[in-house]
Amino acid sequence: MANLNRLLNKKDKLNKKYKRLIEDAYNLRQTDHALSDISEYKATKVLYKINKLKFVVGDTKFQAN
Repeated sequence: MANLNRLLNKKDKLNKKYKRLIEDAYNLRQTDHALSDISEYKATKVLYKINKLKFVVGDTKFQAN
């Protein structure tokens, strides 16, 4: 159960990081295209990790109940 909670916490942190990177990419789109592309690339890598965790943990927090 502790391992499941650890994975869920990691998934939450990755979701927050993904949203921040996407927002940064959107905000930089008008001023600096290169930084926007880098932020989008990093967000894509984080999304890949999120999807791997979704496969292991599931999409809802209430799956273990």
